[in-house]
Amino acid sequence: MSDSNTPDLSGVPHVPDVPQVPDVPQVPDVPQVPDFPNTSTAPPVAPAYAAATPPPGYGAGSAATPPPGYGSGPSAPPPYGSPPPPASGAPYAPYPGRPATKQPILSILALVAGIIGILGSPVVFIPIAGGIFGLFIPAAAVVLGFLGRTKEPSAKGFWLTGIISGAIGVALALLSIVIWAVVFANIPNTGYSY
Repeated sequence: MSDSNTPDLSGVPHVPDVPQVPDVPQVPDVPQVPDFPNTSTAPPVAPAYAAATPPPGYGAGSAATPPPGYGSGPSAPPPYGSPPPPASGAPYAPYPGRPATKQPILSILALVAGIIGILGSPVVFIPIAGGIFGLFIPAAAVVLGFLGRTKEPSAKGFWLTGIISGAIGVALALLSIVIWAVVFANIPNTGYSY
């Protein structure tokens, strides 16, 4: 029984099977770099030039691991109360047991203003104006000395010297104003009348 819808395959040559491609040798994997513990005491050592690995080929992507010390993630912060790690290129690290101290700025300014008030005391003997101008710097020394006493109690020598020398400068300025006021009050009237 032959069907008219099916073609006769007897005249068609037989197609041979496609030959198989031989196995391709497997490419070896990139050796893994061992992880080194991150120590904050020593800087990372750069790899030697002779041991440097060539960059990965095109399309390698992020399969290659970076060398240690480069992109290894954030390091843990130092424990609370410990000094911060030294900056790059710092000549030395601070002493481990000594906390950083704040400079007593107010007390130092009180000391300087008090000394300038004492050394500038001859200005106060200029009639009236010298005494008024001579009040500003020693008064600033007294105010800064009292501010330093409340905010910087450890710098006692500075703020105490500022208070004492400032008080001496204020006393000299007030004495000058009083002396010149008495002198001008006792000048006899020359009798000019208009």
